[in-house]
Amino acid sequence: MTLPTQPLSVTRLAGSRHDIGTAHGRIHARLIQHSLGVYAQLFHDFVGIRWEEARQEAERFQAMIERGFPTILEEMEGIADGAGVDFADILTLNCRSEIALTRASGGCSAFSLQRQGRQWLAQNWDWRTDQLHNVVVLRIEGIGTTPLVSVGEAGMVGKVGMNANGIGVCLNAIRSQTCGDGLPIHVALRKILESPDWESALDVARNDRVCSPAHFLLAAGDGRAMGLEVQPGEPGRLTPQDGIVTHTNHLYAAGCQVQDFPRIDSQPRLQRLDTLLHDELASDSDVDEATLFDILSDHHNAPLSICRHFNPDQPPDERMETLFAVVMELSERRLTLRHGKPCETADSLTLSLA
Repeated sequence: MTLPTQPLSVTRLAGSRHDIGTAHGRIHARLIQHSLGVYAQLFHDFVGIRWEEARQEAERFQAMIERGFPTILEEMEGIADGAGVDFADILTLNCRSEIALTRASGGCSAFSLQRQGRQWLAQNWDWRTDQLHNVVVLRIEGIGTTPLVSVGEAGMVGKVGMNANGIGVCLNAIRSQTCGDGLPIHVALRKILESPDWESALDVARNDRVCSPAHFLLAAGDGRAMGLEVQPGEPGRLTPQDGIVTHTNHLYAAGCQVQDFPRIDSQPRLQRLDTLLHDELASDSDVDEATLFDILSDHHNAPLSICRHFNPDQPPDERMETLFAVVMELSERRLTLRHGKPCETADSLTLSLA
């Protein structure tokens, strides 16, 4: 059993881009330093490069960010200043998917659900155990931008979350050797979280594009939802079936031209999500956070289950564990988080942007 050592708290950040970044870096300097060490080891073990080489590789993404979301670079500079590290270190951390996911894929099971006029969005984030204690919850109110909540890794500008306009996004990692032109995954997620409306959120995938494959599950408080298998080209799209979209870590949208290399657990988890949501959850049943955390706690077909636990029998690069579970009620702008495996605790952190 791997448990967090202490409850997560909310880090409130406000002001200019640089102000937000500096406070983020200063408050979470220790966690950021630890994250840099985690990814230095991951790059060495699974990609075969040293941290300095990873920094050099990350440089090519800076020009893409300057074209698609230049102001976020100011925030990265602030994070570096606050944490006492180089800007190149923070840039590399925020491009870690593009550097690592050719060989070391993550997990994650995500779904959107519309029931009785309420729009839900939920996922487990499965990744390396050594990142469990580097999870942070950021509540960001930038000058002239949409207030948002992002749950992710210290030193990174975005991941899973929602904003005050009722736009939410979840992430599924995709292992692929494709990497082209567009925004890095975590930078694109932050731009979505700042979107003022649904069409602006979709435009990140349609117009800015994302330089390496991933799945972004978007939903809005007005009941809209769509799965976007993003990549440097036109994204594959998944529309709700009976109010539901499900996704794990392989590509399956019609017409997708990108090759992926999924782990063996991805298909069983998707099938189980579909069974739980389409077959076992009655269309007229009452749904709340506890209901959806129960789904995220499912252990059917373990160790290839939705809620994932350490399995020493798996190869090292497949030993993913569930590090947090999040459920969002976007109609009410409410996000509830369980740090660690959702089956091991009922303690939750709830934030509201209503």
